[in-house]
Amino acid sequence: MSTISPKKNLSILVHILGWVMLCIVLLLLSPLSWRMGEIEVPLEYWAKQLFLVAFLITVFYSNASIIVPKILLKGNSYYYLLLILVGAVFFYFAVIYFEQLIQYGRRMHETFSPDRPFDPKRRWIPGDVFQMLLYVVSIGLSTSAALVQKWQKDDIARQELEKQRINTELSYLKAQINPHFFFNTLNNIYSLTNLDIKKAQEALLKLSRMMRYVLYENLKEATLLSKEVDFIRDYIELMKMRMTEKVKLDIQLDDPKENQIIAPMLILPFLENCFKHGISSQKESTIHIKLEIIGNTLFFETRNQIFPVNRDSPEAKESGIGLVNTQRRLSLLYPNKHKLKFGKDEDNQEYYVNLTINLA
Repeated sequence: MSTISPKKNLSILVHILGWVMLCIVLLLLSPLSWRMGEIEVPLEYWAKQLFLVAFLITVFYSNASIIVPKILLKGNSYYYLLLILVGAVFFYFAVIYFEQLIQYGRRMHETFSPDRPFDPKRRWIPGDVFQMLLYVVSIGLSTSAALVQKWQKDDIARQELEKQRINTELSYLKAQINPHFFFNTLNNIYSLTNLDIKKAQEALLKLSRMMRYVLYENLKEATLLSKEVDFIRDYIELMKMRMTEKVKLDIQLDDPKENQIIAPMLILPFLENCFKHGISSQKESTIHIKLEIIGNTLFFETRNQIFPVNRDSPEAKESGIGLVNTQRRLSLLYPNKHKLKFGKDEDNQEYYVNLTINLA
């Protein structure tokens, strides 16, 4: 069922007010000044003014809805100008014909100059100029209205295309992130099967809960921040199962409000990067992960040491697609509402990530 939008209501109201103003100018201003002089306005005057209003309305909407879209906007500028000139000539002679048809000139002469003889060939030049100016104004306003309407339609179409492009790109990016995450996690569990079967079984249970989140929540444009934080906790617990005592974790995760939302799986690639490069089987290491929520602003920070990844491992063959795609998702989902800094510190000993997102 079609509905009338507020913008359409406003457009209709503007049109009505515009024609009301024109009718006031044509039908009332001059007669009011004449009546003050106790002059009886002939009916022919009202007939001509109504004819002008009807003619100008026809010119306005014919130009706006037919001539401009089908001729001017198709690139036929010269043909459009020729039609406007022909229309001006037709308008001028149509007004003259109507005046002669209703004996407008004679009745006006008898009203204002009854003591002088009537000359049917003599015309009042200022009146003709004023009428042609009304035609020009009607053409100008209708052309402007048609061009603005075309610009608005094009702008809406551009916005819709941009929205579709962003949705398509986000779907593509998320489709890349999911296999990336799933592959790394399975690789971790595979490593556990050689060390502790019970821990591997526990890891599979956690993975099933996490994959349920990936499969269902990741299809949505946004999810509850509390669910995202629970997902982060599960991921960290899963990573702990493969760590030795040489790895120290400094984890600080705030509990978010129930109504706060965020795009799903935005933080996962940064966590993956920590555990991918910040763990060594031979040296002690520390991983710092902090998620703080102040009002509607999320602050996320990670710091980890940098260790080389085994060239023969599947992780070494990854191209860093997760971080790149997350950076792109942030720019699409939170334009001008996020700040992201990452890289190595001055001593090239630690890798850091600082992310701020305005969730409002």
